[in-house]
Amino acid sequence: MNIKQQIELDFIIDKLTNSIENINSGDSFPTEIALLSIEELKKITKKNGWNFNWKSEYKKPKSEIYKLTINNNPNIIQGLVSFEIKSDHVFMNLIESAPFNIGKNKTYLGVPGNLVAFVCKVSFQRGFDGFVSFIAKTQLIEHYQKSLGAYHFGGQLMIINNVAALNLIGKYFKN
Repeated sequence: MNIKQQIELDFIIDKLTNSIENINSGDSFPTEIALLSIEELKKITKKNGWNFNWKSEYKKPKSEIYKLTINNNPNIIQGLVSFEIKSDHVFMNLIESAPFNIGKNKTYLGVPGNLVAFVCKVSFQRGFDGFVSFIAKTQLIEHYQKSLGAYHFGGQLMIINNVAALNLIGKYFKN
């Protein structure tokens, strides 16, 4: 029997911002989200400080991988998210901030929140009323409830419903 291993997500919502915010200056920068290309994937490696094997994720036929960049600066990836479309919602497989956006010396706040809001937006666009699910690390369940408004559905499954999704989308996508 082939059992697909679920990745437990452990991203931290450092701050829900209006885009992404420079941690030193407090300046806010508008962002763009676009599909990750195979060429860009070559630079997303553990050797370059990324934690996950994004090449493996890219090979999954149902996964869609998007990159977050600052407007007019598409060559510097701030974070990545992978998701797949299920029959009634969007399932978030993986999410990661760029190595320079993790830890005490990070450059920008708001990267994970921006990516989750984008997945919620995709859920609305594809007819799922904003519903998104993901598997959380046990110790972060309460964090996701407080920061994202996600519901603990049982086990480690988290659900973002349409109310929470609209809240996140309203924060990051003004149009």
